[in-house]
Amino acid sequence: MHRWAIPEREYARHEARRGRRHAYESLDPARTALVVVDLVPFFYEANETCYAITPNVRLLTDVLRGAGGVVAWVVPGDPGPTTWAREFCGEEVAEMFRRSGGAGPIEGRLGPGLEAHDGDVLVEKTATSVLFPGSSTLHDELRERDIETVVVTGTLTEVCVAGTARDAATLGYRTILVADATAGRDDESHNATLTTIYRTFGDVRSTDDVLGLVAAGCSVGT
Repeated sequence: MHRWAIPEREYARHEARRGRRHAYESLDPARTALVVVDLVPFFYEANETCYAITPNVRLLTDVLRGAGGVVAWVVPGDPGPTTWAREFCGEEVAEMFRRSGGAGPIEGRLGPGLEAHDGDVLVEKTATSVLFPGSSTLHDELRERDIETVVVTGTLTEVCVAGTARDAATLGYRTILVADATAGRDDESHNATLTTIYRTFGDVRSTDDVLGLVAAGCSVGT
């Protein structure tokens, strides 16, 4: 698991601005979606931290689903060979990433220990962010379900997770990134990304924090 932290100066900055540490101190579980980004075998093989975060991701999916929320599984799709990818990554690496999401039904392409349930949203994305225009159908799926809060987990923290969180905020979703349910390349990259997201785009919370928000939201609804 990453040793994650956000500098105290960033917490103090927001506390001075808005009078509280976290932007979102409550959520409505029925209007919340947990978005699990790119937890597929390809990334487990490259980064052992994916194994470390899996129990937290699984717990979040179970609890939010049970509270009436939405679970969305996102896997890399195949955008086809692109000039940009070949030029930027080189032919071999571009082809490797193009096929990183695997083949077959999405529910069969999830990483070890993860399982989609009936009613979950399953999407492929063809860009870094699943919410980038034209990348996937996820934004439409969330709007159809009247989702207002997006909780982001998965890998890599500094790439597709961060891209998704940024676009979620840009689209007006209340955005929460789960610090101990995301996997980056290393602690330094992970923490730099958490700081940027917290500073500018959305909340950064622990798994326990999010579970507490879901529980509190369920109590309000009863």
